[in-house]
Amino acid sequence: MLSSLMAAFKIPDLKKRITFLFAMFAVYVVGLHISVPGVNTEALGKMFGADNSLFNLFDAFTGGAFKKYTIFAMGIMPYINASIIMQLLTIAIPQLEALQKEGASGQKKIRLYTRWLTGVLALFQAYGTTMLLRSAGALQGGSSWQVLQMAIVLVAGTAFLMYMGEQISDRGIGNGVSVVIFTGIVAYLPAQIWQTIQVEGIFNHRWLVIATMGVLFVLTVAFVVAITQAQRKIPIQHVKRIVGNKMVGGSSSFLPLKINSAGVIPIIFAVSIMYFPMTVVSLVQRGKTEGLLYNFAHGVQPGVTWWGSLAYAALIIFFTYFYTAVTFNVKEVSDNLKKWGSFIPGIRPGKPTQDYLDKIMTRITLSGAVFLAVIALMQYLIPQWLRVTTFSLIGGTSLLIVVGVALETMQAIESHLLMRHYEGFIK
Repeated sequence: MLSSLMAAFKIPDLKKRITFLFAMFAVYVVGLHISVPGVNTEALGKMFGADNSLFNLFDAFTGGAFKKYTIFAMGIMPYINASIIMQLLTIAIPQLEALQKEGASGQKKIRLYTRWLTGVLALFQAYGTTMLLRSAGALQGGSSWQVLQMAIVLVAGTAFLMYMGEQISDRGIGNGVSVVIFTGIVAYLPAQIWQTIQVEGIFNHRWLVIATMGVLFVLTVAFVVAITQAQRKIPIQHVKRIVGNKMVGGSSSFLPLKINSAGVIPIIFAVSIMYFPMTVVSLVQRGKTEGLLYNFAHGVQPGVTWWGSLAYAALIIFFTYFYTAVTFNVKEVSDNLKKWGSFIPGIRPGKPTQDYLDKIMTRITLSGAVFLAVIALMQYLIPQWLRVTTFSLIGGTSLLIVVGVALETMQAIESHLLMRHYEGFIK
């Protein structure tokens, strides 16, 4: 692995991309420490202590920016919400679907619509969250004009992260939005580890619990890597055909279908949806933390109530199927196999092949969806079992994103190495 990493830095283009990626990491970390003016950090800390289930997971996604209420406090979540809405609208509205099929020009317009929608959602979320802070006495002053100013600053932070993610996708390595979330989680990790050692080890002398957490962490990482890399290989036979004066084809290969083909996207989608009701209630009730609407919005959070956890798992399963259907077109794959004279042994080309692939994808997607739901809920079950609330990376959304994005980025680097005849990371 070290030799492969050294080889990566010998390739000028790849070295430039990796350097740019680390430069974006540095910019993100600097932004995590630029506070929004007018926030009472002591009162804000009390809010987190009184309602950990609401804020701490979101705070982990933003690298601790939400708890400190810095310019990146809203994170990249408004962009994720906008992407969800645009994908749903693309399926529901024929004009948007036709626009998506236009190629690069259509995709450019859809991205433009997504950016504008991100700004609207970010302003809505930032204003509602700031109103919640004002009701809790966490603002110094708290006039309506001040709330609006703070909301605009937060929207600017989200817009910058959105731009950063697009730049990472174009000039760096991997999916930019996923990398931004990955950076926020990893930046938050050292503080969690030190806090756990202080609270559970130094003060409570629960070193056995810390050791148990370490073992569970390693086992969970291994399990996530195994499932993320697992795939169903469908055998493909290529018929012989004449191209020019040569006979080509006649060989066999396989079509790899990943068990977790949706990656971390369903988790991100589900988390975004789960936080939306509380944002609405905070804006409607102007930050009041009481009443029927607040109790419902609070209860729907995963880990707070059993039905909230069940809804969380159901959303993950739904978005796994949804995203898999969007990214893997069974009919298109079947048509391409028929077009290039390839077939699955024992299955006739055309509609029978499409039905066979659809049945296989439905089964393995169910396995992947259940895996994602179980891993996501572990984030709440393990702390309750060990009675530790200072470390949230044993299972759950954060670990899945960290492992998934790390593997995706490593494979992107490996593809650059293999194209230049270097050995990759995975042997």
